[in-house]
Amino acid sequence: MTESNATFRHQNSALLAVKARLAPLVVTSEEIDIRLAEALTRLRLPTGLLQRVAGVISRRNWDDTGTFDEAAAGAAGEALREANVDPKDVGLLINTSVTRKHLEPSVAVGIHHALGLPSSAMNFDITNACLGFVNGMTLASQMIDSGQIKYAVIVDGEDSNEIQANTIHRLSQPGISRKDFVNEFASLTLGSGAAAAVLGPADKHPEGHRIMGGISRAGTEHHLLCVGDKDGMFTHTKELLAGGMALVVEAWKEAKGSWDWQKMDRYILHQVSDVHTDSIVKAAKLDRQKIPLTYPELGNVGPASLPMTLALESSKLVKGNRVLCMGVGSGINTAMTEIVW
Repeated sequence: MTESNATFRHQNSALLAVKARLAPLVVTSEEIDIRLAEALTRLRLPTGLLQRVAGVISRRNWDDTGTFDEAAAGAAGEALREANVDPKDVGLLINTSVTRKHLEPSVAVGIHHALGLPSSAMNFDITNACLGFVNGMTLASQMIDSGQIKYAVIVDGEDSNEIQANTIHRLSQPGISRKDFVNEFASLTLGSGAAAAVLGPADKHPEGHRIMGGISRAGTEHHLLCVGDKDGMFTHTKELLAGGMALVVEAWKEAKGSWDWQKMDRYILHQVSDVHTDSIVKAAKLDRQKIPLTYPELGNVGPASLPMTLALESSKLVKGNRVLCMGVGSGINTAMTEIVW
């Protein structure tokens, strides 16, 4: 493959803080089985598929005490305080949520207002399925490297309540086939949550975690294999997995020319399922003991799942640990970014 800006290095960007907000309501896979009992019986499908096939035991939902964007703003506020960064010094806010209440304005504007950021702080949404947060970190790091901004806040909040309810309702209707059930199975693994990160100049923050750079690749010939909206997520599971793994392997092989990622201290993956994790472990020959998992308890929280996993794992990391963030998003796109703790 020809050299391009899909392989990149950052010069002066650091992760200063990353925080997660868990949605309060725990919804177990057993509860979903109960709600789908008639459909499972009619289709002659066993219970426990979410646990056995996907490895998802539970996921979280929001209650009436808060919303996904309020949680994202809350996580961002926590991250700014931990990083000891004054909101008035923030030059960029990027929201990467798939979830949105309306098409316009952006989700970012409400979070910008909630955080009390200055009018000089650019704010906008980046949406790229489950890869959005990693893309947001890359863009912010490039702007920090260039000197255009000093500090950036990347946020993501996801709400799976509606898609979960709509999927269960549709799968409970007469006329639904086994194929329909399989195509919508991934919707039942989704969870809710929020995350935020603060980035800044590494030379001003020796305590920060250097964002070294990484690689990204696109396989957009597969853009119709996973299509979702508030009504449901419709997936060609086998084809999506095959296409995603082929793209990961391509990126991994090419990265070997510029990066040494075979013996990292942690691999922070986008959290999907047992099948997805097993496939990446096999394809890249990773040490599974170095891969923290959150999907068994939190489900797939879309773009928030990777930063949430990093935030929950951060207390176990020590100075000098090398961390590789690895994501695959429907479309298909993949990205890998190294952070030195």
